[in-house]
Amino acid sequence: MTTFAELLLNGVSLGSVYALIALGFVVIFRATEVVNFAHASLLLAGGYVTAVLHDDIGFWPALAAGIAGAALVGAAVEFLVMRRHRGADHSVLAIVTIGVDILLTTELTRRIGTDVLALGDPWGDAVVSLGPVTIASTRIAALVAAALLITAFLLVFRFTAWGVAMRAAAESPSTAALMGVRLGRVSLGAWAVAGGLAAVAALFLTVFPTPGLERSTSLAALRAFPAAILGGLDSTTGALVGGLLVGITESLATGYQSDLTFLGRGIGDLAPYLLMVAVLLIRPAGLFGTKELARV
Repeated sequence: MTTFAELLLNGVSLGSVYALIALGFVVIFRATEVVNFAHASLLLAGGYVTAVLHDDIGFWPALAAGIAGAALVGAAVEFLVMRRHRGADHSVLAIVTIGVDILLTTELTRRIGTDVLALGDPWGDAVVSLGPVTIASTRIAALVAAALLITAFLLVFRFTAWGVAMRAAAESPSTAALMGVRLGRVSLGAWAVAGGLAAVAALFLTVFPTPGLERSTSLAALRAFPAAILGGLDSTTGALVGGLLVGITESLATGYQSDLTFLGRGIGDLAPYLLMVAVLLIRPAGLFGTKELARV
């Protein structure tokens, strides 16, 4: 029972980080109706800036710089690349984001090389004991940070002019434009917010118990992609629920991997995708996604 409780807590913490990444997918999709496959490179960019600067300026300023850097990269991608192709088919724009991701990830992995970069976080390898259950302090910090950021985003999304503009653009871009909504600003803000959230996620994906930032860190964004899909790409609530479901599933499948050998090795990595497929077979739009209705 103790093992189950530890795996569950770790899964909730990991899921909250995945929810931050999934929220980035959802924000851009709601603003532009484009699936952003360049999200992995935004995550890697934020983590890289934090890792490079923390020795010189300290952890917290470096983290702020990493968040700002990833937000700027996201805004630059929108302004220099995506805006030039506005009006193109959404599937074409999704392919464009794949090209952007290849370019950015190639350059970042070239800079990282074979090194494993520490981000200089203040928690180190400290653990917290909750009765018989032991959990890393970084996991608790991840859960708290994700809860605060997601709550702040939902409040901004609900009560600010930018949030109203984004909801209007997601409902009907043409009508929103006629009502004075600046779709370019909405899209630019969405990419910047997604980049900032990805940078925070990069921090908690590379601290203890993981060794640090490395070339493969960006693959975490691919593990969070099922969270956005099964929750519903147009639902902020779905990103949160999907992230938690994926995190818990991955943690339990990895923890009990020795008992699941009949399913093959590496079931922990495969479990989120199996969960996604199972959900989509029942609800093709995701748990909270909006069903598209068409008259024939």
